[in-house]
Amino acid sequence: MGVTDLARAGVFYDAVFAALGVNRVMEHPMGLAYGRAFPEFWASAPQNHQPATPGNGAHVCFAAPHRDAVDLFHARGLAAGGDDAGTPGFRPEYAPGYYAAFLRDPDGNKIEVMTWVKADANGS
Repeated sequence: MGVTDLARAGVFYDAVFAALGVNRVMEHPMGLAYGRAFPEFWASAPQNHQPATPGNGAHVCFAAPHRDAVDLFHARGLAAGGDDAGTPGFRPEYAPGYYAAFLRDPDGNKIEVMTWVKADANGS
């Protein structure tokens, strides 16, 4: 994910990934890596040294273990400088039991977090 300020991105991604049990596992002058045991996601300056810009229509989705983690991911993201792009809730238009939230990171990149909830638990 292209970012313009690694320190600012680190504050945001440290906060949201902690809600999923994911940590910063590596740092380089050009980027920060997150994962459980090895790099699974990078927030970094673009390799071509051009300004980072969000992709039109692009977003990354992360799996959460339960609804509370989705809610926490969203709340921590807002508190760490992200913008709301879709409050936590069911998305029956995607699939029954699909519970998700959307944020824009401080650079405007769209990220989603989701989990599956049994349909009989208000998951439509």
